[in-house]
Amino acid sequence: MKKLNIVLDTNVFIVLLIPHMKYYWVYEKLMQGAYHLYVSNEILTEYQEQIVKRYDLSFANANLDFLLLLPNVTLIHPYYRWGLIQTDADDNKFVDCAVTANADYVVTHDKHFQVLKDIDFPKVMTIKLDEFERLLSK
Repeated sequence: MKKLNIVLDTNVFIVLLIPHMKYYWVYEKLMQGAYHLYVSNEILTEYQEQIVKRYDLSFANANLDFLLLLPNVTLIHPYYRWGLIQTDADDNKFVDCAVTANADYVVTHDKHFQVLKDIDFPKVMTIKLDEFERLLSK
């Protein structure tokens, strides 16, 4: 079976970093190479900002530096801005990354991404963590 290519929204990435948290399995699966993660500089910057708000800069930098060392994590550079999400334009960085990477899914719990279901081109699929877990366990 082909590995899933995904983009993780910040609301998902933040909850998978701490070993005793419910969704740490996502991070473990990433370290095991169970899926391929795509990120952009904009996404990494947002990850860092949000991690620093909850923890500190050294924790943020250590996690992001490690992330980029993984062979199944790819830093890409979206050159086109699709602007598909109007209600929270900041979320478009994940859409642009997903389109550029030809990702299978954006994993998110953010309701702003629901608008993507009604857009035929470019088609960007979203799933929640529980759906992502089911797909990985197949």
